[in-house]
Amino acid sequence: MTTTLDVADKLAIHELLSRAAYALDERNLEMLAASFAPDARFSMRIAGGDLVGPFESREGIMELMTGAMAQQTDKRRHVVSNIFFPDEAHEADKGFAVISNLTLFATEDGVISLLSAGVYHDRVVRRDGQWELLERHLELDKSY
Repeated sequence: MTTTLDVADKLAIHELLSRAAYALDERNLEMLAASFAPDARFSMRIAGGDLVGPFESREGIMELMTGAMAQQTDKRRHVVSNIFFPDEAHEADKGFAVISNLTLFATEDGVISLLSAGVYHDRVVRRDGQWELLERHLELDKSY
């Protein structure tokens, strides 16, 4: 069955992307994990280099995220912007494509720095009334 997104769905998806970024920045692991579907996949490419991943399942993605957090000495801010839906009608079970920009800032020793920027290519699904990230691919402009 083909479905389309209404304004309420789009707002809920915007909030999902914002919630995932906030949870990552605040190291709220429960909120971050809840942003991903149990069968989610995550991959990234840094500055046109080799593909990193895919990391399979919510647990696999959380291992990646917690490992990255353990190495950070700074305070990160993932700013998600320019969110849009390139194809609004899709098979509901396959989810909806969402594209957004990422701007990544860090604060350390009182200095705020721009670490990187990039583009998220996401696929989101609604299960049990909640929107979740099913697929996430990040194209970063430079290493962080």
